[in-house]
Amino acid sequence: MTDVPSVRGAEVGRRIGVGLMYGLWRPRVLGAWRVPASGPVIFAVNHSHNIDGPMVMGVAPRPTHFLIKKEAFVGPLDPFLLGIGQLKVDRSTADRTAITQALGVLENGGVLGIFPEGTRGEGDFAALRAGLAYFAVRSGAPIVPVAVLGSSDRPGRLIKALPPLRSRVDVVFGDPFEAGDGSGRRTRRALDEATERIQKQLTAHLENARRLTGR
Repeated sequence: MTDVPSVRGAEVGRRIGVGLMYGLWRPRVLGAWRVPASGPVIFAVNHSHNIDGPMVMGVAPRPTHFLIKKEAFVGPLDPFLLGIGQLKVDRSTADRTAITQALGVLENGGVLGIFPEGTRGEGDFAALRAGLAYFAVRSGAPIVPVAVLGSSDRPGRLIKALPPLRSRVDVVFGDPFEAGDGSGRRTRRALDEATERIQKQLTAHLENARRLTGR
């Protein structure tokens, strides 16, 4: 039996994230009230900065368990990330342990965080992997789109892929939506159709978030 990550650990991670994110940057959080107060939820987060995961973890209204590439679990970060309820995933294979743990988070009514693009890039949801659709259709959990809009295009960055310190970072939560068509089908075609639906919703949310924030 695979252990489900600790909710208490994720809450500790959230508190650490709050301190770090508000200490180093100036987060502006919009739409957090849209996140369901209870029950399983999947955060679908665009990914252009290394701080996207910690930022969402810190400002979200609920503790979040992110699927994070195993390459990030190096040295002391390995026990730390596991201790705060994060999930280690091997992206080179169908990681059964990570899949089971992620589904366990949702079955327990928790919040699962996913970067549906699979890796850090433009952060525009242009290329989605099927993993998000699989978890949404399999669990029936609603997806909440999350746009993290930082300052990557501005000078002043000390570290590449991080926004300048003390700069504003906007985190915009969207309306929850269902990925499936209501049939409960989990065929390859059903997942492909769900991925298309998800991509349209996430892209529309990102456009709205950019209009709202002026980013």
